[in-house]
Amino acid sequence: DRFEAWSFPGPGRAGRNMFQIRIHGRGGQGVVTAAELLSVAAFREGRHAQAFPSFGSERMGAPVMAFCRLDDKEIRLREPVLEPDALIVQDATLLHQVDLFTGLHQDGYILLNSMRSFEELGLSELTGSFRRSRLCTVHATEIAIKHVGRAVPNVPLLGGFAAITGQVRLESVVAAIREKFPHAVAEKNVAAAAEAFEIVAKLRETADA
Repeated sequence: DRFEAWSFPGPGRAGRNMFQIRIHGRGGQGVVTAAELLSVAAFREGRHAQAFPSFGSERMGAPVMAFCRLDDKEIRLREPVLEPDALIVQDATLLHQVDLFTGLHQDGYILLNSMRSFEELGLSELTGSFRRSRLCTVHATEIAIKHVGRAVPNVPLLGGFAAITGQVRLESVVAAIREKFPHAVAEKNVAAAAEAFEIVAKLRETADA
């Protein structure tokens, strides 16, 4: 496995604890970029952030994981995220190949790239004890194709992550995107992130009602 970390030491904000994210996807879906963008977004809000990948294989289509930690204070941990507060699943086919939900506690968040509901995906028994407002499926691939012209769901899912968790603001995700990509590509990704944010925010409002 390759281990590499990006750490962004911001000044921190009081009253917030470490929040750990594990991102699952496949090679070519931008899993590592998603973790990096998320950490940059948090850094821009004055938090400490860390992101790093763990590859079982780097070949196209192979399962890939990346990790991200957000905190008010310096992050000294360097091991993989074993007990995530949130899961971002970029490819629903991994549901049948990888034990995605290991370590996730029942007040955690799950954001899944799919046009199907958790029930339709056969996950009712697994997610039945979770808070409904912390579970969301969004067809991030379709959103990416619509705006970016490529089936890369990572950026739309970051917009969805901002909406469902509140850990980062959409504005910070947008700033991280614009910092990462050339202008024309960035603006397409910004539109994708914004649409996913709106969809997930509405779904969460419905779940909370």
